[in-house]
Amino acid sequence: MDRARSPAQAEIIRLGALEIRYLQHAGHGCEMGAFEMTVPPGCMVPPPHSHAGNEELVYVLEGTLRYTVGGETRDLQPGDCMATPRGSVHAFGNPHAAAARALVMNTPDIGAQYFREVAAIVNAGGPPDRAQLMATMQRHGLTPAAPPASASASAPAPPASARVPSR
Repeated sequence: MDRARSPAQAEIIRLGALEIRYLQHAGHGCEMGAFEMTVPPGCMVPPPHSHAGNEELVYVLEGTLRYTVGGETRDLQPGDCMATPRGSVHAFGNPHAAAARALVMNTPDIGAQYFREVAAIVNAGGPPDRAQLMATMQRHGLTPAAPPASASASAPAPPASARVPSR
């Protein structure tokens, strides 16, 4: 088992305004990872994504975190949690007035190295290199979700008078 750690020993990784405090790394027979995440209002967050090899549980400690799994979106408040099964598209954000803080657990652990690599891209100055971010996500088993089809790209439905009646 991993040794007990004090909060002062936890690694803090900053990705722009988003903060990850890594609490539990996989190892010593334990595959689970855990980190505390602080999401300021309106801060940049990862795009919707899935990970085929990992399950995730988000438990809100303070503030309100908007979390989406599949087609379900909820505003999670302290004491609320939401699970993400393997392969499910999920996303989070904070459109609220105060910072949100959550405990995030993954099994198996995604690993702090993923967040270190994303931090290097995001904190480099200027707009983040989207292609580099996507490649980093994929290298660590995260699959960015396809953007939703825009309404302007899809053909409008024909008017009811032009439809062929069904039999």
